[in-house]
Amino acid sequence: MDAKDEDAMNYAQFFDLESYLLNTVKERFQKDRCLSAFDFFCIVIWKSNRAKSKIAKKLLEKGYETLDDAAKALTSGLAEQSSNKERLRYLVEEWGLRLPMASAVLTILYPEDFTVYDARVCEALNDFHNLDNITPFDRMWSSYEDYLRAVKQNSPDGLTLREKDRYLWGRSFHGQLCQDISNGFRAKKPE
Repeated sequence: MDAKDEDAMNYAQFFDLESYLLNTVKERFQKDRCLSAFDFFCIVIWKSNRAKSKIAKKLLEKGYETLDDAAKALTSGLAEQSSNKERLRYLVEEWGLRLPMASAVLTILYPEDFTVYDARVCEALNDFHNLDNITPFDRMWSSYEDYLRAVKQNSPDGLTLREKDRYLWGRSFHGQLCQDISNGFRAKKPE
């Protein structure tokens, strides 16, 4: 990128990464049916910044010379899948992504159909804590569908699926922070 291109770049768009993903990246995927490594890793970082090196290694182990080649292959293959179940299966079985990361990718690219499998939301629902360890895949998918239903049923009406996820995440955050303040941020003593 030369200085002129850099001056034209709106770096502020990356401050609210979720908005960038749900607007720019999702639209780019719908138009191009694939993503660059930059956009794909924006999703990875949004879900779990600490996982980016592990995911990069996993992608390169598939035999691609560059992360850009790997990300384009992964996302173009994802675009070819015929159903939501097959989209998740593709990311989990073909690319080795765990359910939290696979669901994050799918939440950005198909936000009306997927929500992020997240520990905070599981906490708010008081259920679904070990979905990512379920095998075989068909059982994981069935349990994820139950998780989706629970997210929809345990949040206010009139919200998008993404907003319902945020609501439950926020409920968990609020409850945990209130509890931490109440006990002076001391670790819970083992029973």
